[in-house]
Amino acid sequence: MTTLNINGKTLDVDADPSTPLLWALRDNLGMTGTKFGCGMAACGACTVHINGTATRSCVMPISAIAGVRVNTIESIGDDKIGRAVLDAWIRHDVAQCGYCQNGQVMSAVGLLRTKPRPTDADIDQAMAGNLCRCGTYQRIRAAIKDAARVIA
Repeated sequence: MTTLNINGKTLDVDADPSTPLLWALRDNLGMTGTKFGCGMAACGACTVHINGTATRSCVMPISAIAGVRVNTIESIGDDKIGRAVLDAWIRHDVAQCGYCQNGQVMSAVGLLRTKPRPTDADIDQAMAGNLCRCGTYQRIRAAIKDAARVIA
């Protein structure tokens, strides 16, 4: 049994300590917002925040995060920055197939929490490794800039 802090709640996960956080979230806790993409931390679909830092959950064993704060897409709209990003995503019609968007949103929120007025280079760096099969990268950039204006 591993005790985790997920979205502000203390939850016990009955899984092998080497289980990746992604699978503990989805299979053990029923939280399906975090997506499986590649399983190698290369696509970003599984991004969550660990102690406020955007992190790939598909390669993070639950034993490594016992006692730290984990936030998933399910809680991202609970604060001003998360709401601003979600609203901007809708205004800019970012999602097409939508599969990667949870990870994209998590990375964008992580960026805006550390750099509320990001440059294009900041956006490129923060979003690198978040792949979008539909190619909505220009809409993603516009939505991040829009959200930054809202939270300024």
